[in-house]
Amino acid sequence: MSAAARVLALLTERGHTLAAAESLTGGLVAAELTGVAGASRSFRGSVTAYATPLKHELLGVDAALLAARGAVDPEVASQMARGVRDRLGADWGVATTGVAGPDPQDGQPVGTVYAAVAGPATTGAAAGKVVSLRLKGDRAEIRRESVRSVLELLLAELLANARAQDTEQNGGNSCLQP
Repeated sequence: MSAAARVLALLTERGHTLAAAESLTGGLVAAELTGVAGASRSFRGSVTAYATPLKHELLGVDAALLAARGAVDPEVASQMARGVRDRLGADWGVATTGVAGPDPQDGQPVGTVYAAVAGPATTGAAAGKVVSLRLKGDRAEIRRESVRSVLELLLAELLANARAQDTEQNGGNSCLQP
């Protein structure tokens, strides 16, 4: 089962929804998710904010942050994930921003990518996680690996969130009784 199928199955099982904000992946995350039959049960939609000003205008990324650091930045990725989650009314948001090439951007080399996940606002620590990637390969390979990476990051966060909820519901006692 693909990472997209596993993510969607977990989201559906929990009654949660997902939205995606994409830059360098240009809609590939949404395509991967919607390639799974039944994706509409959990996937609300996506925003492809390829141009830097759109990250502010559509996703609410801080304009001063974009001016100071550019679009290829971990905090930008985090704000994109939270922004798409909130604007599309989803429980979870994911985001990708980076440099697929052929040229560097914002002082960052080709292959620099940030993938972010924003969980339900009520889960505290799950409200955000960002990974920094240094990918090799051509433009297509960097974009494909970015999609795989953000879906794997979301899968890990969904599983961690489920474990935290199970522990909470069981009074913090995860010991098995004989």
